[in-house]
Amino acid sequence: MYSREYIVLMITAVQSKMARAALGWGVRDLAREANVGVSTVTRFEAGAEPIPATLEAIRRALEAAGVEFIPENGGGPGVRLKKALPVGTADGSDS
Repeated sequence: MYSREYIVLMITAVQSKMARAALGWGVRDLAREANVGVSTVTRFEAGAEPIPATLEAIRRALEAAGVEFIPENGGGPGVRLKKALPVGTADGSDS
């Protein structure tokens, strides 16, 4: 038997809430996109520590929606939305 190791970019409950606010998502939206339960998101954002796979699913869902997580860097962790590329440029193609 083997164990899976997860290397997860840690995100905080506050970052999750800020990311949802930036996207205009409710708890149900994040739960759906991350394929986790609504109560799981609610517990995480209330301060419970989720299992690494759940945290990874939440992080990936938010990043797929355009969120970038900003590390502590002395000023506290945060989030921002990725800058949209104009249509017709590399990665912003219209086809």
